[in-house]
Amino acid sequence: MSTGLLARELATYEQHKNELVSTNEGKFVLIHGDEIAGVWDTYKDALAAGYKQFGMEPFLVKQIQGIERVLFFTRDFFTRDLSLPHADTDATA
Repeated sequence: MSTGLLARELATYEQHKNELVSTNEGKFVLIHGDEIAGVWDTYKDALAAGYKQFGMEPFLVKQIQGIERVLFFTRDFFTRDLSLPHADTDATA
């Protein structure tokens, strides 16, 4: 188990994941410590509720997903999108 920032919140999500997925898949859950503070339709609404309820204390807003997509990004990916030089092009051109 992780001991980093939001470790308690992530553990709380994992403990309640099956129930959350069966009733609210695709929505966004707000978790503070061991407490599930609510579920919202949008990330923006859940985030706003988190700041309203907990201020600057750490809290987690996470999309409820039965199967979570893993995304991989490389530095090469970002340099192409930003039109910055990368290994495949001449930086002096």
